[in-house]
Amino acid sequence: MRSMAVRVFVVCPYLAARLLRTLLHMTTKTKKNEFSPNDHVVYPAHGVGQIISIEEQEVAGMTLELFVISFEKDKMTLRVPTHKATEIGMRSLSSPDVVSQAMKTLKGKAKVKRAMWSRRAQEYEQKINSGDLIAIAEVVRDLHRADDQREQSYSERQLYEAALERLTREVAAVSGGDEVSAARKVDEVLGLRAA
Repeated sequence: MRSMAVRVFVVCPYLAARLLRTLLHMTTKTKKNEFSPNDHVVYPAHGVGQIISIEEQEVAGMTLELFVISFEKDKMTLRVPTHKATEIGMRSLSSPDVVSQAMKTLKGKAKVKRAMWSRRAQEYEQKINSGDLIAIAEVVRDLHRADDQREQSYSERQLYEAALERLTREVAAVSGGDEVSAARKVDEVLGLRAA
């Protein structure tokens, strides 16, 4: 199927451009007003960012409207087509209710499957990159180790730190505080679980 689409672009660029314009026109402006400049949003693969602006850019002879999202902590800027934003999973910050549900999830008992580590690591990575705050909290809960428990392997620690960072960034953005106080709040919840 993919090679057929490529052939259409090569054989008849005019028809391909027309088809592309029609598809873009059908999906453009669907949920543009859902996000606006200065909003904090969650991009699944990168976490919390802020929309700096909405700009138009010409790509392959077509004008695309793009959200310009800044991830200040990572020193990265991302441009996302406005018509694709919700389709790829970009969302607004979680509500305070969802944050409290994530904190409840952290208090729960770790649910570690008896699968091989490579399979579990893959599942954890998918949960982290899903952008779902509850799923990220599950990863933090499952990979958290108290001082008296065995030490984490390098890959466990990497996944744990990535999930913890995503969780604390969103908790901080929702509460309007800084990441240090959000990290302290998450640590307190994890400490209560261990006690």
